Amino acid sequence: MGQSEYGLYSLVASVIAYLTIMDFGFGNAIIRYTAKYRAEGKFEEQYAMFGMFLILYSAIGVIAFCGGLGLYFNVDALFGDTMSTVELERARVLMLIMLFNLGITFPLSIFGSIITAYEDFIFQKTVQIVRIVLNTLVMIFLLQKGYKAVAMVVVQTVFNFLTLILNLFYCKYKIRIRFIFGKFKWGFLKEVSIYSFWIFLGIIIDRIYWSTGQFVLGTTEGAVAVAVFAVAIQFQNMYMSFSTAISGVVFPRITALVANHRTDREISDIFIRVGRIQYMVVAFILSGFVIFGRQFIIQWAGADYEEAYTIALLFFAALTIPLIQNVGISVLQARNQMKFRSLSYVVIAVGSLVGQVLLARKFGSIGCAVAIAGALFVGQGLVMNIYYYKVQKLDILKFWQEIARMSVAPIFLTLGCRYLVTQLNLSDFGRLGGAIMLYTIVYIPMFWCFGMNESERSMIGQPIQRVFKLIFK
Repeated sequence: MGQSEYGLYSLVASVIAYLTIMDFGFGNAIIRYTAKYRAEGKFEEQYAMFGMFLILYSAIGVIAFCGGLGLYFNVDALFGDTMSTVELERARVLMLIMLFNLGITFPLSIFGSIITAYEDFIFQKTVQIVRIVLNTLVMIFLLQKGYKAVAMVVVQTVFNFLTLILNLFYCKYKIRIRFIFGKFKWGFLKEVSIYSFWIFLGIIIDRIYWSTGQFVLGTTEGAVAVAVFAVAIQFQNMYMSFSTAISGVVFPRITALVANHRTDREISDIFIRVGRIQYMVVAFILSGFVIFGRQFIIQWAGADYEEAYTIALLFFAALTIPLIQNVGISVLQARNQMKFRSLSYVVIAVGSLVGQVLLARKFGSIGCAVAIAGALFVGQGLVMNIYYYKVQKLDILKFWQEIARMSVAPIFLTLGCRYLVTQLNLSDFGRLGGAIMLYTIVYIPMFWCFGMNESERSMIGQPIQRVFKLIFK
């Protein structure tokens, strides 16, 4: 797209992202109460809840679209000081398409939450993978033909709509859910609203963390700075997705455990076990990015984006703790005890936003990143670990003992290989790819021997053995 066009696309997307907070945490509530009702065998209550949420989400979709029109008609006031006339006009077009996408997403998103609650992850993840692959291939084709940001947004909207429709048909014909519209229970809505309110605060905080940086830079530095920052945000999103893909499948199970009154010890064991698995993934990604990230960004996006490496590395370092502990959030949601987490994050998020505004003026993108990373470390690292240990009775001390033992091999490999890479000429993708493959060949056996326990080796080894047996049968 070019730096300016990509920066414009990222800026408009970050503004529209604020409207997604109008989910109000109801998507999570659907998963929690569906899993709870299934564990208790209350199917009529479940279908009545689906009808209530379909009505609510349809109303929210209309309100979100109307609210977005207010932003659409005020693009000049928001960005007129840092954008040209052509950029402002393109921003309006992008915003209008994204608003349409958002409007249809709200009422149809209920079906994705239902599939998650029913733990039909194979279908859900398969659809997501196919969508990502096809979306990427079409985008590459259009970019090569000279299309830019507007075409990208249209493609995203089309694939999003198709995914939502697939979810609808799956719920109707495979899960065979029903919608009951005549039993709108205000008492239940009040209970759900109280639960969702604290989730809603968490959603707002996420938006402050990951969207305001681009907004602040858009008003102080312009589209080019936003483009560099947006590249780092892309890496941050990918880093998070590797961990949340694991924890996301645990939430319905934890809800069922809580509904069946299982002990703190059992829940704590899940917290540690899943955290170890998440650490296997994020430790490999973090170490690889420390070693090869700078060269990859320069070759992929260009030397103008080199600063994105430092920004992304700050995000990665601050995110590592919450990413290997995000099962704790599922525990809080299942127990309906999100209040402390949400309130403490409000304070921290406000501090992050103030820090971004102050530091961006003096240090640009790096200043924004420091403010965001600092808030993450304090809030999702120090504060929540104390809360998990003192209040939720999770065995945090054992958790960190386990992680410390797992960290020996990654730390030594990262330090040693980082030095070696500085002595090598990795000036093209072939050499860089070869170096990454060599590092992977060394890393995996070392982590297998010194980082995993017997249960984890069995969990990973058995599927691999089955694949080899099928191939060499």
